[in-house]
Amino acid sequence: MSAYLILIIVIGALLVVAGGAFLLAPRARRRPRAAKPGAARTGATQTTEAPPGEAQRAGAGGGGGAATTVPGAPPVEGMPPAVVLEKPPPSAGRMVRLRARLARSQSGFGSVLLGLLARDTLDDAVWEQIEDTLIAADMGITPTRQIVDELRTKVKVLGTRGPHEVRELLKAELLGQIGADGDRALRIAHSGDRPAVVLMVGVNGTGKTTTCGKLARSMVGDGRTVLLGAADTFRAAAVDQLQTWGARVGARVVRSEREGADPASVAFQAVRDGIADGVDVVIIDTAGRLHTKTGLMDELGKVKRVIEKQLPVDEVLLVLDATTGQNGLRQARVFAEVVDVTGIVLTKLDGTAKGGIIIAVQRELGVPVKLVGLGEGPDDLAPFEPETFVDAVLSG
Repeated sequence: MSAYLILIIVIGALLVVAGGAFLLAPRARRRPRAAKPGAARTGATQTTEAPPGEAQRAGAGGGGGAATTVPGAPPVEGMPPAVVLEKPPPSAGRMVRLRARLARSQSGFGSVLLGLLARDTLDDAVWEQIEDTLIAADMGITPTRQIVDELRTKVKVLGTRGPHEVRELLKAELLGQIGADGDRALRIAHSGDRPAVVLMVGVNGTGKTTTCGKLARSMVGDGRTVLLGAADTFRAAAVDQLQTWGARVGARVVRSEREGADPASVAFQAVRDGIADGVDVVIIDTAGRLHTKTGLMDELGKVKRVIEKQLPVDEVLLVLDATTGQNGLRQARVFAEVVDVTGIVLTKLDGTAKGGIIIAVQRELGVPVKLVGLGEGPDDLAPFEPETFVDAVLSG
């Protein structure tokens, strides 16, 4: 009897042990799944967004990124990879590098002029052709007549004319009309703890928002820190476009999430944040507007006045499409009356043979062309250099 009792006790003990092992086995299998993201063992990293000012200064210096990484920390599920900031080239020498594009579009009328001036006989009919060629290039009536009169006088004095003499004569006249000695530098010097403020204006379709992004990129390439203000609140696409440009070079963008928000309030906040962040330059994009719409032009004046409650506006850049010719001049007149334009940006200059618009618009406004767009690439915005431009015109 005692043997049976001992046997029953042993069997019961085995059942208890087997049951316990069975119950504990699922927990053991689940535990590795709970610890699956063991990042420290696999070398994964966590990305944490850096403050805007720090990220941009690192990008401007060439070695930074838009985010910092913390080695060994467990990753957050769904977090996007760290943004790698682009390092734009400096603005100096860009127009020389892009000279070939300019020559392809401008050398047509330059070749015609050189050919006419090199003829053995320069009678009234030839001089009329020269005048017509200059006017067709959007030079304007008054500058054209001045150039022709000066050329006629010099040709009479010079007498014989070889190809080199003709080219030098025409080059001197074109440079004289453009103004080779004028100051075309952007006024963006960082004064103390205040950033320079650049206000970008223009009609729809001129490439104004793109120019804002390219200008910010150029300034970052020159080692400056930039904050962008998306005050074109009537077009969500424009705000998103500016955000994309800023993200590529680490430039913070101040924007409103509400479409149609007050542009002046966005501009005001952008300047305020620019002061707080200690950036070098604040660039404000404004809504493209028809120069014939009085209400919209008045609103543009309001944006400028609101900004000036905090800081003066250092530059008001009017963006014009070089292919629009005389219509661009009409736009320029109206904008200049509202916001005191300080400089002109001519976009799409590589897409037109009418480079004479540079002379015409400068004469119309009395302010210089400071920047030119010579392509669709991100680094195709260049400081305007008169001599490089004239050499490209006469390269044919």
